[in-house]
Amino acid sequence: MQTIYQGISHLQETIEGAGKVLLVIDSSFPFLNIKDEVEGIKVPYVKFSDFTPNPLYEDVCKGVDLFRREQCDTILAVGGGSSIDVAKCIKLYCKMSDEKLYLEQEYRDTGVKLIAIPTTAGTGSESTRYAVIYYDGKKQSVTHDSIIPNVAILEPQVLKTLPLYQKKCTMLDALCQGIESWWSVNSTEDSKRHSRIAVETIMQWWRQYIFDYTEEAARHIMTAANEAGQAICITQTTAPHAFSYKITSLYELPHGHAVAVCLKEIWDYMLQHIDDCIDTRGSFYLKEIFTQIAKSMECGSMEEAVSCFRNLLDNLGMNSPITTNRRHDLDILASTVNPIRLRNNPVELNVNSIYSLYDRIVH
Repeated sequence: MQTIYQGISHLQETIEGAGKVLLVIDSSFPFLNIKDEVEGIKVPYVKFSDFTPNPLYEDVCKGVDLFRREQCDTILAVGGGSSIDVAKCIKLYCKMSDEKLYLEQEYRDTGVKLIAIPTTAGTGSESTRYAVIYYDGKKQSVTHDSIIPNVAILEPQVLKTLPLYQKKCTMLDALCQGIESWWSVNSTEDSKRHSRIAVETIMQWWRQYIFDYTEEAARHIMTAANEAGQAICITQTTAPHAFSYKITSLYELPHGHAVAVCLKEIWDYMLQHIDDCIDTRGSFYLKEIFTQIAKSMECGSMEEAVSCFRNLLDNLGMNSPITTNRRHDLDILASTVNPIRLRNNPVELNVNSIYSLYDRIVH
């Protein structure tokens, strides 16, 4: 069971009992306003930051080597999704044989304590069982229940110095995760509760967080992102995330921005094709879910909710990508969608609908 604390003041109590800590940090750490508190922990620690923004398998191996060499027994990750993902993989791999590729070995709980302090409000990685690294140029999704951090510390003051565009992208990622989890075929009553909190909270506080930054708004948005992460941990993501990855690589559009421009078109399409529902709970159930999402956004109808989402993106200045070689790009995009993520989507999408959706997403 994960423990979630509000505030950096809880760090020392969570670290007590550790022999030596591997502190996993990214390049933003020297500029964080919680740097002194982190470096002031009263146990020995060694820093590890030798990894790229899109972490490589080889980066994780360097972290595993350092963890072993320094005889660490606890991992503290401070940073965005990449730092936390690296820390998760170090925890998972640190007791495996180094004579074989870690990715090919059986995953087991190593018992190493992992503490995560997110410095963005977006992925909710501090509360999920997923991590992403790259091996041989290909994305590797690492999944295991044991890599959910034992402790997550949510400190909203770290969001104050985030660049405005990064605030927008990460917040949109959290909102999209909340919505996608809610309509996922894997949703449960527990996941839908987390989704509702995430969506309602973001819709209430996004303007104040983005345009009139206050610590109260930041606290609510960070909590919402964590709730969305808990929801996705149960259900996984759906079509908008599956569509977004190649948008990100092809147009260099940050993840949250890419997911959002995909979600608005896929959402609209699903409303028009509810009868193609593949959720075993049926199309009537799905219509009710879309209605609940609309209510959480204070919208009077399913259709109004999509319009509200489009308006939100317009207000944030989050435009769709523009192509100069349309047919070429659409062929590439349509051929790279992960079918596993589409199985979580409540409405069936085939080759033709995937292509036509990208035709609407890309301008």
